Amino acid sequence: MLKPAPDGMISLPGGTFRMGSDEHYPEEAPAHPVAVDPFWIDETPVTNAQFARFVAETGHVTLAEIPPDPKLYPGMDPAFAHPASAVFVRPDHPVDPRAGGGDWWRLILDARWNQPFGEGSSIAGIEDHPVIHVGYDDAAAYAAWAGKALPTEAEWEFAARGGLEAAAYAWGEDLAPGGAMLANYWQGAFPSQNLLTDGFERTSPVRTFPANGYGLYDMIGNVWEWTSDWWADRHPDAPTKPCCAPRNPRGAARSGSHDRTQPGPAIARRVLKGGSHLCAENYCRRYRPAARHPQPIDTTTSHIGFRCVVRQA
Repeated sequence: MLKPAPDGMISLPGGTFRMGSDEHYPEEAPAHPVAVDPFWIDETPVTNAQFARFVAETGHVTLAEIPPDPKLYPGMDPAFAHPASAVFVRPDHPVDPRAGGGDWWRLILDARWNQPFGEGSSIAGIEDHPVIHVGYDDAAAYAAWAGKALPTEAEWEFAARGGLEAAAYAWGEDLAPGGAMLANYWQGAFPSQNLLTDGFERTSPVRTFPANGYGLYDMIGNVWEWTSDWWADRHPDAPTKPCCAPRNPRGAARSGSHDRTQPGPAIARRVLKGGSHLCAENYCRRYRPAARHPQPIDTTTSHIGFRCVVRQA
């Protein structure tokens, strides 16, 4: 029997499901059966208000508030040895999304979780939006303070599917059934044209869009979410029979480090899940449970947040 869920969390029964996809981006393959034990998961991403309480109680200083060490970044412009974070800035002219993020990402000095657009900005009025500009270590520190943990990729995907086996989206096979916007993602030609069909240019208040089949909000769109798994370029090959499904897999072994001066793999990366308000039909169609993305652990942005789990085993 499942125990009652802690406040703000949903009890999930666990079980076996088909993780990944063979029909979209190559890093989502191969689709394979995975089993997860019962767990609780936050009903929504962690909000600005929740993160503010954590900072007030602990004095935590986030990654975006710490100047980068020039010794770890050879060739870095000394002007950027200053607290900063990456902020999406919509171009005022058409841009080919294949040109790369340099046309729409700006490193904004003093951008951080409570100043999302740099000096002079604040979270006043958006306390119920997901917290952003948090690095992996910031998310892990919050989870530890709350007596929780960050989800594995398998736990996260199981939760996002809401009980729908192998559906393309968290709600079925159509992105916008009957024209309904069921998540905060980009409508229009990314990155310059945003039709705002869903009503939001950037993040949206949690619970704005319908919950999935498990009663979870914003598993798709709004902000990407950190998981505890290290990144690998594809899922491992696994038995195709549900009876042999790996149980509670923990992803790849770590590669890389914080130090860009060392030879070998780049900065270590964790798996992000869920897509964000910047995912579009013409760019990053990752507003799906199976979708995944690598994120360097030394980087913060205006479209990444997180939620937590508590394992019942």
